[in-house]
Amino acid sequence: MQPRDVVKNVPYDELKVGDTASLERTCSIQDIYLFAHVSGNTNPVHMPAEGKEATPDITAPAMWAGSLISAVFGTLLPGPGTLYRSQELNFRNRVFVGDKLKASVTCIKKGPKPLATFETRIEKSDGTLVAEGLADLSVPLEHNVLPRRELPTLILDAKDQFTPLIERARSLGRMTTAVVCPDDRNSLNGAVLAAREGLIEPILIGSKAAILKAAEAIGEDISAYRFVEAEDHDEAAAKAVEIVRKGEATAIMKGNIHSDQLLAQVVKKDGGLRGSRRISHVFAMDVPTLDDLLFISDAAINIAPDLTTKIDIVQNAIDLAQACGLEKPRVGVLSAVETVNPNIPSTLDAAALSKMAERGQITGAVVDGPLAMDNAMDVAAARTKGIAGLVAGHANVLIVPNLEAGNMLAKELTFVARAEAAGLVVGAKVPVMLTSRADNDRSRLVSAALAQLYEYKRRTGKAYTGSDKSTIVAAE
Repeated sequence: MQPRDVVKNVPYDELKVGDTASLERTCSIQDIYLFAHVSGNTNPVHMPAEGKEATPDITAPAMWAGSLISAVFGTLLPGPGTLYRSQELNFRNRVFVGDKLKASVTCIKKGPKPLATFETRIEKSDGTLVAEGLADLSVPLEHNVLPRRELPTLILDAKDQFTPLIERARSLGRMTTAVVCPDDRNSLNGAVLAAREGLIEPILIGSKAAILKAAEAIGEDISAYRFVEAEDHDEAAAKAVEIVRKGEATAIMKGNIHSDQLLAQVVKKDGGLRGSRRISHVFAMDVPTLDDLLFISDAAINIAPDLTTKIDIVQNAIDLAQACGLEKPRVGVLSAVETVNPNIPSTLDAAALSKMAERGQITGAVVDGPLAMDNAMDVAAARTKGIAGLVAGHANVLIVPNLEAGNMLAKELTFVARAEAAGLVVGAKVPVMLTSRADNDRSRLVSAALAQLYEYKRRTGKAYTGSDKSTIVAAE
């Protein structure tokens, strides 16, 4: 084994007064959360408010800093086999998230075997003293040379990427939204929540009696909202499209109605809301292991898209990703393998889409394919297979070969990898919030935020950053 692959100690007989060792570590919000899990210390001064981003004024627990001294003793000096007998620490200054610390220990006295006393000290990178004190140890008597342990990977679900989207969308003002058949608890609650959060101004379309019954079940007063009576779901969907075409609403939200019934009215050749592209569905996913939102398309509408349809699917996904703040999305077109194989049609489509992006037929993103899932998302996997480029290992938009693959991928991330998901139908003249019965209230709320941001980009040609106070008006 190489020296860097092992940890070894300094046994008592070799330990000398004046021996010293140190390590450096930068305090991160992940450290704070992990320490809270281990210790049970959930003091609010040590962590951000729920749903809020970490800020540099968050104070680290004093004993988190103290634990760095223990790490020096256990891994450096005296090293493996060392046991604490006592530790005195006087804390002089606080540690904040982002501070770089240096923990140092120095042997100042050797007592009867196996005892030794060490001076301990913690400083910030600018020399500010954090803590100092003395430690008494039992020093190992024999040499220990051990393989350096690779700790298990921890997935810390602490970064919330949806809340900033909601806050940004809220500043655009309420978007008038035709809510189709919100006559059950889940769909009505989602619409009311989006209205309460300042994202939408709902127009409730369907059986008024059924909608009021649902409101009673969830304890909400919805008398202030506009109602449009419809005898059945087909009529409700048709009236929602008509309201949008009249310019009275800017978006559509699916309630307790089958997606096929709603979309049939949206894509009608005469009287529908067809745009210049094929409509498609895009999932936006907040995955705990990723630094950016992950967009997946199409997992809900186009069952087995051909190349022409995939062109629109890719461009629609790019537009939504840009609307959410990704200036130059990295699009990975997925297949089972990363090489072109005539026997796997999706690899041919992926290669064509990649070349079309190079030639400017698809714009606003870097597109590469075919890529398998591993080398689209993992740098090491891409390197192992010799795949270079801006997308391999760094994709933040994934284009799947068909609906089955996309649906399974999105649900695996949601129910296995603990990702949060929201989605939007794009490509029509207005965004359509195609929520599922399994979606929770937060998913419905984020879908409304996606609709706000997408509609702003569709109208202005640029992403909303929060500085432009323009509001979204009704569709033409």
